[in-house]
Amino acid sequence: MPTIELININKYVCCGVNLKIRDKELLVLLGPNGSGKTTLLNIIAGLTDYRGSVLFDGRAMDNMPARTRRVGYLFQDLVLFPHLDVAANIAYGLRTDQQTAGQRESRLNELLEMVKIGHLSSRYPKHLSGGEKQRAALARALAVSPEVLLLDEPLSSLDTQTAKYLRTELKQLQQKLKITMVYVTHDLQEAEEIADRIAILQDGRVEQVGRPEEVFFHPENEKVSEFIGAPNILHCDYCQSLGHGVMEVGCGGLSIIVPHDGNSIQKIALLPRDVYVSDVRPPGPEVNRFRGTVTGIRNADDAIRIEVKAGDNQLLAEIPHHIFDELNLTIGKEVFLILKLRRIRVYENKDL
Repeated sequence: MPTIELININKYVCCGVNLKIRDKELLVLLGPNGSGKTTLLNIIAGLTDYRGSVLFDGRAMDNMPARTRRVGYLFQDLVLFPHLDVAANIAYGLRTDQQTAGQRESRLNELLEMVKIGHLSSRYPKHLSGGEKQRAALARALAVSPEVLLLDEPLSSLDTQTAKYLRTELKQLQQKLKITMVYVTHDLQEAEEIADRIAILQDGRVEQVGRPEEVFFHPENEKVSEFIGAPNILHCDYCQSLGHGVMEVGCGGLSIIVPHDGNSIQKIALLPRDVYVSDVRPPGPEVNRFRGTVTGIRNADDAIRIEVKAGDNQLLAEIPHHIFDELNLTIGKEVFLILKLRRIRVYENKDL
């Protein structure tokens, strides 16, 4: 399966994009709407013209038509044919393949089982759930045994539970088939769950490429940091296991409990929206509860950002406008913080 290289790609918002997608990896293109993610998929697939060059294993694809690139594409709009049942929709993808009728039938049954919809082969799209339609569309994209699979926000229309389940299956399928996969989303959590590496796109430019934990704990610039939510990143002075999948870490004078059962922890991170702020002591156990002093208050697009000094740490919290209006917060005032345990992310010390 090919390594893909995009060299100085220019098209619409995309401006001088350079990106290397490794052989057999699942790379997620992550960015806001209008950042150029779908445009890059269309360029890899050969569905649009562009300036620059696309290489598959070092071979230029620029003059190769889409049908010869061995690329499967799962569009955001699934475009299943409403007048064809599931089997016929999938078989449509086999029509241009050089196979006998028997070979096509065998391949169809293999695909139906691969995506676990063999029992739905005679149903029509209008009688399928969202997840079932997604499986049928995926099978059709895989029909011609592509070397590259492109997916454009494939789970955005599904409920949270179904989407999470299908993400796990997609990752397992990609590893089983050993194909190069490029997956588009605007959702950080989705990207973290599925990606081998993430490429952050902003305004048609690649701002950072790295493993999910690298992007989250080491954002290369302010654009990346703001897009992923301006996380609080705290360096750990010590850590010790408490058993049962939790550890205690010391960060700038604060003893913080984190969900972790692994190696020594180097850093922890928490998004501002997961830091609870109160002007009165909240009830409940004293786990991850600290006193702090307000050092800054500023207005963000959809929330108020509160800067709080707790121990030797400067923490950023995010409060909805209507809740901030109910609090009596001023610079210099003492406040109470709760760091939501299940939202804390950890970065292991890779040297241990």
